[in-house]
Amino acid sequence: MSVDTEAVRLRTEADEPGWEVDPDDEWGVAVIATVGRQLKLRREAVGMRAADFGKAVGYGEDMVYKIEGGKRIPRPEYLEDADRVLGAGGLISAMKEDVAKVQYPKRVRDLAQMEARAVEIGVYEDSNIAGLLQTEGHMRALFGAWLPAYSDEETERVVGARMARRSIFERSPAPTLSFVQEEVTLRRPVGGRMVWRRQLEHLLELGELRNVSIQVMPTDVEEHFGTGGVIEVLKFPDATAVGRSEGAFNGRPVTDPKQIRILDLRYSMIRAQALTPRESRAFIEQMLGET
Repeated sequence: MSVDTEAVRLRTEADEPGWEVDPDDEWGVAVIATVGRQLKLRREAVGMRAADFGKAVGYGEDMVYKIEGGKRIPRPEYLEDADRVLGAGGLISAMKEDVAKVQYPKRVRDLAQMEARAVEIGVYEDSNIAGLLQTEGHMRALFGAWLPAYSDEETERVVGARMARRSIFERSPAPTLSFVQEEVTLRRPVGGRMVWRRQLEHLLELGELRNVSIQVMPTDVEEHFGTGGVIEVLKFPDATAVGRSEGAFNGRPVTDPKQIRILDLRYSMIRAQALTPRESRAFIEQMLGET
């Protein structure tokens, strides 16, 4: 095999966008730095040069140095190949669990951690189906329409992160989950007819869960308390809460009880204006029959 052919075969940084380490994510930086250091120690212990190791696992030398230096997040298959090439007996591949915990963006991890602790979650969405309610096909269609465009690798990361959050529906004891969706979010055929139908079916399935309430806000409602945009309120076992609204407090998360009460009031008024869960189910079923 020629040198040129070999160089083309080896993966470079350009082949894997979206796997950079966020410098503001202190925990993520520490984990990836530790993994990189262990990889380097293993490689040096067997007397293997970075360039030779890179060829053995299908990566360029520069990428090997970046991963070992904690500048890049190693993909799971990189760790598996490294374990095999370095004869680590599973010790390197076992680090996939640590990497998996930090490979998603910090803000997504933080949200998932809060959702995992919450005993009550209320969400009002005006432009898209709420993330927790989306099917995988719907997610991919949404991210596929994003500008600037996501790379395939970035899409896999954000879809994986959002899919992981859906474990909240399997929690025991189950949290109380309520969602209010604008009618337009249900009528927009994101991803085409079949993806759209599956999304509507998924809403009906989730709506059957005893701890889940899904309501539709009709477009023809004249006095609407949701014109300020998305509202999210999460309440925890210790009676604390965190909330966010696009139209209040500059869109930043808030924990002050007075501010939480404002968001709670707005969300309660929105729920009162929306169709009841029973009416909403009938509405979604009718839409499904029309698709």
